[in-house]
Amino acid sequence: MAAEDVLLFVNAAITATGQREFHSDEHEQQLSLDFLHTYVRINYRPLYAASLALDINDHNAALIVRRLLETAGEATAEERRAEGRLIAARLARLPAPRVYRLFRALRTSRVNNRRTRAIMRDWLAGRPDPALDAVKYRAGLKCAARHAHLSWDGPGQAGDELGDFLFAPGRRTHFDTPLLDAWRRAHYEQRALYELPFTVAEGFAAAHGIGRRTFLERIAPRMTRLERLRLQESAGARRATVAVDLAGMPLTRLASYVLGCSLDERVARRAELTGALRAAARRTAGAQAGTWGRVAAVLDDSFSASGSRQKRHRPLATALACHFLLEALAGWYLPLWTSGRQDALLARPFGPTPLGMRLVDALEGAPDRLVIVSDGWDNAPPGLAGEVLRVWRTRLDPEHRTSVVHLNPVYDAGDFTVRRLSAAVPTAGVRDAEDLPALVQLARFAEGRTGLAELRAHLDDRVRQFLGDDQERTGGTG
Repeated sequence: MAAEDVLLFVNAAITATGQREFHSDEHEQQLSLDFLHTYVRINYRPLYAASLALDINDHNAALIVRRLLETAGEATAEERRAEGRLIAARLARLPAPRVYRLFRALRTSRVNNRRTRAIMRDWLAGRPDPALDAVKYRAGLKCAARHAHLSWDGPGQAGDELGDFLFAPGRRTHFDTPLLDAWRRAHYEQRALYELPFTVAEGFAAAHGIGRRTFLERIAPRMTRLERLRLQESAGARRATVAVDLAGMPLTRLASYVLGCSLDERVARRAELTGALRAAARRTAGAQAGTWGRVAAVLDDSFSASGSRQKRHRPLATALACHFLLEALAGWYLPLWTSGRQDALLARPFGPTPLGMRLVDALEGAPDRLVIVSDGWDNAPPGLAGEVLRVWRTRLDPEHRTSVVHLNPVYDAGDFTVRRLSAAVPTAGVRDAEDLPALVQLARFAEGRTGLAELRAHLDDRVRQFLGDDQERTGGTG
């Protein structure tokens, strides 16, 4: 039961973001997720902290860090030391805006113990470009500096200049740091705003009355890859050119970008988009490429894969990315979309979810592995998928010659987990296709044939890898 509780939470922490899903609203998602965090933290605190080393999403990682710091008094000294290392390693991997929002939430909650201040100071000290943070996340950095009792001392030093920029910008008529001085000049000089990060320059452009098309074309060299992606639609509407470099883009994010293109554009750019997806899949597969033998996949592109307004096409993007990754991992590969579509590049959410019929087709060839990527709402006819899997596992393949795993990209708030197709096969939550190999390994604990000891050993191993990778990346000694 303890192993099931922890797996329940891990599946939620991978998929749930507290946002509206196709079958549940935002309030239901948040209420369900809050209960799970509280339940697991109180009953399994060491495992709750260890989940920071797993492939959980950033929303839940930040929630775990906040809950651990808010309830530090409930932990033993040894637990606090272990939590401190995990928190520091996870914060180093989180996007800066999310960390600054976390620090603001800690200040609002009046969490200001010595350990919290030390964690904040260490994270701020490790930032690669303090001047960029000061300009791009000024409010967040000011809040964190005040809460952590951080001070910049020494006249003429860079730290002293940064302190003036944050707390008394009118004190100086010039900053030696180019980025800080560009921010000062951008208040009255249009040319200076093109030396700033895009999100900062955007506000100055509006204040100066610069046309959107002119601004986008001139600021393009300062944009990050993600900013270029987000600006594609608005730039196109204004006939501005914002080039997007697909090389090196993460697989799932690239799949989301492809689904954001019109069907006509996908057809026109077929070679470019398919090549980019396959290259990203090969990078993700790494040494495992071509080692999975005969693989069949049932991929859900029904109407519910459209997601919600906040998570538009996210379930379908995950399925599309998994498709290309499984193609790279397999020696022989059979993809079966629920719609019957043959062309993955033209995927779009449409129609019911006849998972049962697709499972029959997939299992007919007795593959080595069967991977199902679906939200689990089997409805054409209802329940057929679960019955097919039950008969296959109990009558036709009791020796488990075919490994079957169900990966679900959607959190079911009502059941506090991702929706299962059958008790006969393991189900794991998935958000990014890049995590698929690790999730297939984790899913074996959901079959009920292993207990808490095995799960704890797996988590301990992931923690060692997680902290070891962090030390190697930062050059630290732990």
